[in-house]
This record gives sequence, structure tokens and C-alpha cells, in this order.
Amino acid sequence: THLEAMPGINCTQATEFSLAGFTEDPATQVTLFLLFLLTYLVTILGNLGMITLIRASALLHSPMYYFLGNLAFVNLCTSTTITPRMLAGVLLGKKGITYAGCMAQIFTFGLFVVTECFLLAAMAYDRYVAICHPLLYLLVMSPERCSWLVTSSYLLGLTNGVGQAIGMSSLFFCSSSAIDLFFCDISMLISLSSSDTTLSLIILRTSSSLLGVPSLLVVLVSYVAIISTILSISSAEGKRKALSTCASHLAALSTFYGPLIFMYLIPRSDTSRGGDKWAAVLYSVVTPMLNPWIYSLRNREVKEAWRRLRKIK
Repeated sequence: THLEAMPGINCTQATEFSLAGFTEDPATQVTLFLLFLLTYLVTILGNLGMITLIRASALLHSPMYYFLGNLAFVNLCTSTTITPRMLAGVLLGKKGITYAGCMAQIFTFGLFVVTECFLLAAMAYDRYVAICHPLLYLLVMSPERCSWLVTSSYLLGLTNGVGQAIGMSSLFFCSSSAIDLFFCDISMLISLSSSDTTLSLIILRTSSSLLGVPSLLVVLVSYVAIISTILSISSAEGKRKALSTCASHLAALSTFYGPLIFMYLIPRSDTSRGGDKWAAVLYSVVTPMLNPWIYSLRNREVKEAWRRLRKIK
């Protein structure tokens, strides 16, 4: 498709973008490379370990762990979409990324970030049914419904990925375009474009409204009901048990939604976006690493499943 720049702007279409690094200091670059490499290796180990444990242990064949296994897979994909390319940039100083590579990043990241939003919403709904309607839990969270919730999450993520890629493909960029981030982010690309960005902005805002907001609302409504139910429990031990089942999920929610809200929903000028880079590191690099450990370190069932698996071996 031939794309044209806005009238009055004379430049050639970019075939490559320049991604900003974190620093130009060689010593700091080595430190960051080692830190991000360790983070990525822990991410792979933790998420693959969680997927393997859930599949191998009959103790973890329940709706909550079915969702958690899919969350681990999505975290693995999200991190792999971003981190290897970032590591190459930090170590080799390769700041350039091709137009096709940028499109691929936008599609895959758009797919997995929205899939994670809906998986977290499904997990919040699962905790709501378990705590607020325990007698109906097995009926409501049937294997068919769980499968439908997970499949819907991936389909909605795919819809977002395709939509963002279409929005990106309609933009024109001058060959000197530089992205002040370590991966291709659609909102930053829109601000860099020298063509009409109306379609891209409509797609971005529509996807945020129709996909991001409802998933967050499900989480908020579920936890309002959960907290209300927990407060009505008379025994301290009952309250402690109910809270412990939600603590890991709440920790995962805060590390994922916090940086996303900071980066995409808080309005601010281009001059005050200094924290975007580190907010992006949190939700694209750190959160995928933390999630399996958050769920395993605080969870008795995961620890017990791990102990049983070790005894068998």
C-alpha cells in the first residue's frame, strides 16, 4: 500500500526505526544487559516450570490453575516478544528495527497484552465465584466455561493485535523516525507519524475502551464483592484463608495494571513522559518474571504439588 505524508512535508517513507537505548555509558550497558538477561532466564524458567507443574500434577487440575497455566504461557510470549530484541540493542548497540519487525512487535504485543487483561479478569471472576458462591463453584466454573473464557481471551487479544497492525500500516513515517522506547509502541508511533493519524487513534482508543476498560471493570467489581464477603465472615481464621487465596492474584494485578494505567491512561505532555521507559520495563519485562514466583511462593497447593513431583522422580 502506498502511503503519503501530510501535505507540505517532504520526506521518504521509513524502512527502519531507531529504538532509544537506556544509556550510552558502556559500563552501565553491560550491567543492564546482565540484569535483563538474568530477568529473561528467570522468566523462562519460572513460566515453563509453572506450565509443566500444572500439567503434571493432578492436584493442580482446577479452574484457577488452568487460567494460571495460560497466564504463564502469555507471560512467556510477551517477554519473548520484547526482551531478546532489547538485549541485542543493549549489548550490540543495534538500535535499528525494520518496519516489518516493528509491525510484528505491535501485532504480537497487542495480542498478548489484551489476552493477559482478560485472563486476569477470568481469574478475578473465578475467585469471586469461589469465595462468594462456593456451593455453586463446580457448576459455574465447569470445564466448558473455563475453556470458553480462555479461548475468548485469546480471540479478543487477536482482534486487538490485528487492529493495531492495521492502524500502524495506515501511517507514514519519515526515514529519520526515532522511538524513545526499547520496543515499537503504537501510541509513540502515532505521535511520530507525519501522515493523518485519525484512523490509528480511533483504533487505539476503541480497543482501549472496548477491550481494556471492561476487563478492568470485571476485576474491580469482582474484588468489591470479594472484599464485602470477606468482611462479613465472622471468624478470623476464615478471613485469613479467604484473603490468602486472593493475595497472589492481587499482587499480579497491581504489577500489571499499575504500569499500564500510568503509561496509557494518565494524560500528560510529551515532555513529561520520562517514566514511560521504566513503566514499560515493569509490565513487559518484570511482571512476566514475577508472576510465576508470586503464585508459587505464597501457594500451599503449588508447593505440595512440587514436593509430590520431586518424590515421584
